[in-house]
Amino acid sequence: MDIQLKLKLKSLVDQLNQVIVGKDNQIQDAVACLLAGGHLLIEDVPGVGKTTLAHALARTFGLQFSRVQFTSDLMPSDLSGVSVYERSTEKFTFHPGPLFAQILLADEINRASPKTQSALLEAMEEKQVTIEGETRALPLPFFVIATQNPHDQLGTYLLPESQLDRFLMRLSLGYPDRTAERALLQGADRRELVDALPSLLTPDALQTLQRQVQDVFASESLLDYVQDLVAATRNGQWFVQGLSPRAGMALLRAAKAHALLSGRTYVAPDDVQAILPQTIAHRLIPVNQAGRGAVEQVRAMLGAVPLP
Repeated sequence: MDIQLKLKLKSLVDQLNQVIVGKDNQIQDAVACLLAGGHLLIEDVPGVGKTTLAHALARTFGLQFSRVQFTSDLMPSDLSGVSVYERSTEKFTFHPGPLFAQILLADEINRASPKTQSALLEAMEEKQVTIEGETRALPLPFFVIATQNPHDQLGTYLLPESQLDRFLMRLSLGYPDRTAERALLQGADRRELVDALPSLLTPDALQTLQRQVQDVFASESLLDYVQDLVAATRNGQWFVQGLSPRAGMALLRAAKAHALLSGRTYVAPDDVQAILPQTIAHRLIPVNQAGRGAVEQVRAMLGAVPLP
């Protein structure tokens, strides 16, 4: 791999680690998700840095940013925009909503009603929205970074399965360890740090990196391994319903991005294993075995599928 590319990727990750301390793996996964052209769902309790990470990603990647605080009374038009009649021109003028940005932070996405959540589906999959019968393209690149509170908190809705499938990865930051928390207590305010972050990429540079992710080589034996993992989710032993072909392609795309961040131009089994739970667990419902959650079930399945 070109040394300049390695240094550029390292600088992206290092800058984010200055703001979100002690979460190296989650930062690497978040960057891999965006390089792979996916959407990111960050699920955790309030106050652990979900929104801060989203802001830091937007600043570091140098993209146009908008934020929507999802609430129970949020309407689809509040996202996409509306046409307003202008008396001066005697015409309707379209006023775009916050959806028309390169990075949309959907904060606490599961506090909105399913109707509003579903308004994101077309945007996330097709990079366009249909408003009043007219299809409008969204800016490119287009990413949704959504934060979500645990389902057992008051005022939350379960995200539809069709929408969960649009997220390439689901991450959880968790509480910091003692060393990281001390750094937070002694350091500067996180908001001030985010505001001071320089942009390390341009939209064109990001799209170039995304094309390089697509060019990362995956051998036939590696593809066999990916297919074996996907097939294991479908055999009824681990999960109620298996992964779709789209999920399998998403898994490979995420593995390629992880390989590029690791400084390689080919995908290794380690790349697939590193991103597997984050990429597929939110798409699966585990069969009740020993009370495991989806992530634990994915890890158990991973140990049962032989390496190529």
